[in-house]
Amino acid sequence: MLLVAAATAACRQDMHDQPKYIPLRPTDFFADGRSARPLIEGTVARGHLDDDAAYYTGKGPDGKFTPEFPFPVTKEVVERGQDRFNIYCTPCHDSLGTGNGRIVRRGFRHPPSYHIDRLRQVPAGYLYDVITNGFGAMPDYSAQIQPVDRWAIVTYIRALQLSQNASINDIPADAKARLSQEGGQ
Repeated sequence: MLLVAAATAACRQDMHDQPKYIPLRPTDFFADGRSARPLIEGTVARGHLDDDAAYYTGKGPDGKFTPEFPFPVTKEVVERGQDRFNIYCTPCHDSLGTGNGRIVRRGFRHPPSYHIDRLRQVPAGYLYDVITNGFGAMPDYSAQIQPVDRWAIVTYIRALQLSQNASINDIPADAKARLSQEGGQ
């Protein structure tokens, strides 16, 4: 019995001893000598058919930043944007978007406030692009934040901009009437 066990142990092939190609190691099997094969032209990796350019880049077909959002903006989208903003953006931009976050108070570079005229007037696609690709000292967040959440953050930034720069003329007439009635009681 012991002799059979010893004989069969020498004949087995473990997983670590399988015929395989180790990535980026040379091989004689392919004419170009590479074991890692290039993608076949025209193929798309599963889950990466990014065919809506405005949604994935923030730019229209003309290459300019899109001013509109690629989906309807709802209360839920803005709330999701607030949640993601609080996680990823407040360390530098603070909760109001003024650029006085905790990181800045520790000596890092001061980002611009979202409430300056230049940033209030940029298209929504520009803000999406900055989140995606970074700008200046700001790193890109494309690996950490999914496209739908990047757009949600942009909706929340727009809400912040409105909240900090609103005037009485921005209030709808019916809401002004309700405010007058409540203020008089």
